[in-house]
Amino acid sequence: MTMDELPKTLDDCIKILDENMEMLTNLEMDLEDEKENELVPGMSLHNLYDMTEDVSEASKIKRAEINLLRRKSEDSV
Repeated sequence: MTMDELPKTLDDCIKILDENMEMLTNLEMDLEDEKENELVPGMSLHNLYDMTEDVSEASKIKRAEINLLRRKSEDSV
């Protein structure tokens, strides 16, 4: 590989990483959703409400982490 080919090769690698990162992130989120969707018998209404709030907050935090990682990877190039 010559020095002239390096920028294109880097761009190709970044594109592949971005595509795979999104796919892996989606897979991870799907697996987490499956864990969170387990039913627990005998829960009261306020427990269900609290659990819903926890899931919502966890999803927002996870999304923020993913966006931060994505921005860091874009900035490092």
